[in-house]
Amino acid sequence: MSADKVRRPRAVLQTALADLASLRATSRWIDTGTLRLHVLDYGGNKPPMVMLPGITSPAITLDFVASELLDLVRPVVVDMRGRGLSDSAESYSLKDYVDDTRAVIDSLHLESPILFGHSMGARVAGLAASLDAEKLAGTILVDPPMTSGPGRGPYPVTLHDFEDQLAAARRGLDPADMARTWPTWPPRELGLRARWLSSCVDEAIARTHEGFESDDFFDFWPGVPAPTVLIYGADSPMASGQSIEEATLSNPKARFVKVPEAGHMVFWDAPERALSALRSILTDWDTK
Repeated sequence: MSADKVRRPRAVLQTALADLASLRATSRWIDTGTLRLHVLDYGGNKPPMVMLPGITSPAITLDFVASELLDLVRPVVVDMRGRGLSDSAESYSLKDYVDDTRAVIDSLHLESPILFGHSMGARVAGLAASLDAEKLAGTILVDPPMTSGPGRGPYPVTLHDFEDQLAAARRGLDPADMARTWPTWPPRELGLRARWLSSCVDEAIARTHEGFESDDFFDFWPGVPAPTVLIYGADSPMASGQSIEEATLSNPKARFVKVPEAGHMVFWDAPERALSALRSILTDWDTK
């Protein structure tokens, strides 16, 4: 694949771009040397927290979390490669995402940031912390896929399901369409997902889904240093009781927080409970 093809701008809905105007964040661009990454930087003089979204979640979909934390941290939310306004790429391995995270931290001169990740982003944050512990203040992993991997079974959501979601988004979705799948989500978050899902590249989703089944979270989880907190949904198929027990035994210094009445999409499923838990964690870390 040529560099020109990799860097070619992708089509993003005009209505999606208009969403950016209402944010309290500034768009910044990171040149990694091989691609350009877009991040939403909420600014301020609080300790930085780099936020890494999930497999089909552009950065803007975490705005409702980031905007509630401005008294505690400076959120920097990443459009992961192949999503949102970040470039497509030739590769979408877990290591690629870790390298991108390093580039964001280094380019923005973020000193001892907290790493926060949801789902795919939680796996990225975990591996990054196991490799670069001395550069980080701590990690918050939200519902990392733990039940899938070599010898563990398939990822609970099939690639075909993701492909169907992307195809529907490109045909055109509205919040009512999204509500049929996620009936309990806040209306604003349904609208953002409807407008931004089509910005995700098929190859990014396919290769990442493949990684959910070829990479084992528990290969690096024991090496994630304290302080680290693993937040999980009480009803999440990605964080079963057995996997939580294994995670507890393999990293006894980690703290675990269960969010009641939440599935894998923890903050979307139970926003008040999840945000309350996250704010409590950050306050305990004394992020003032």
